[in-house]
Amino acid sequence: MTHPKHNTIKSSTVFPLKALTVATLAAALFPASASAVETINLTVGSSHPTTIPWVGMIPQVFIPKVNEILAEEGEYEVRWTEAYAGQLYGTNATLTSIQDGIADIGWVFSYLEPSRMPLAQISAYTPFTTSDPELMLDVMNDLVRSVPEFSAEWEDHDLVFLGATASDTYDIYTNFPVENLDDLDGARISAPGVLGVWLEPVGAVPVDGTLASYYTDIQTGVSQGVVGLATGNLPARIYEVAPYVTQVNLGVVFSGGLAINQFTWDGLPEPVQQALMEAGETYTRAHGRDLAERYESSLERMVELGADQSTPVQVQALSDEERQQWIDGMPGLAQQWVERNEGRGLPARELLSTYMDAMRERGHEPELAWDRN
Repeated sequence: MTHPKHNTIKSSTVFPLKALTVATLAAALFPASASAVETINLTVGSSHPTTIPWVGMIPQVFIPKVNEILAEEGEYEVRWTEAYAGQLYGTNATLTSIQDGIADIGWVFSYLEPSRMPLAQISAYTPFTTSDPELMLDVMNDLVRSVPEFSAEWEDHDLVFLGATASDTYDIYTNFPVENLDDLDGARISAPGVLGVWLEPVGAVPVDGTLASYYTDIQTGVSQGVVGLATGNLPARIYEVAPYVTQVNLGVVFSGGLAINQFTWDGLPEPVQQALMEAGETYTRAHGRDLAERYESSLERMVELGADQSTPVQVQALSDEERQQWIDGMPGLAQQWVERNEGRGLPARELLSTYMDAMRERGHEPELAWDRN
């Protein structure tokens, strides 16, 4: 017969030990840090649709890279809300919408902000510098991150710059054949903003417009062609109304970049900040490679799609001699940019030299040495 006291002792010691053993095993197998992944909510937006190359790169490259980096750390994850194609704001509000926190992260179209971001316009005032988008992106990514004056244009609007965007090189698309520069004399050519001045050496009449208006402008006779990009003109079907493509290689333009609201940034843990910055670098490199490849493929696709038009698409390169004539006839755009910004108290002449030297340091001599003219 078992002594009651023995039973009491057995029951009071065995079960707590068993419970302790289970708890210890659970702690070993499932440490608290493994289950305590902190979720951070971020909204990313754009005025343009994902069919535009640099916007498509946000869900295709930037977001996956952030997720990949954070997954390796295992401490944080981002729950993304994505709003593209103007769901949150339009083309003319890309800067203010990120500044005001309408979206946490978004593409800022700095090219459309000449008064707020005058230094970001430098490539528009220096055509014939480079036709290589990868080079342009590398240079501008570095300058915005490392040169205080370039950085301040973003920081002063409560933006943290993450990665640069650019165009492919600009060419001329017309509804009439261009055999030589004389054919452009007096022609009405649509162009965005300051790019209209690029037409001065050939005597063309600039008509202010955007990709959204080009097709109708040509169709209705407002203009006879555009200063345009292959990657933009293909999805906009500009080749249908302007089937004559004259390859001039006027140059690549820095268009803006991905940015995050400063107050959102300040509230993020350092590992998340680092992931966003690294993903911005990856995004920029991928965007540059993509642009370089898309230029040729876009032209080929236009020829293919326009083969059965009443006027088939025709692509012809401007001769070296006529292109040099265009270069030699360019007005002093860079000097205008320098004088305007020096008047604002900015060291624009020094910044122009920094920009051009950054090209040279990477082994590229600009076709037009704007800082030496």
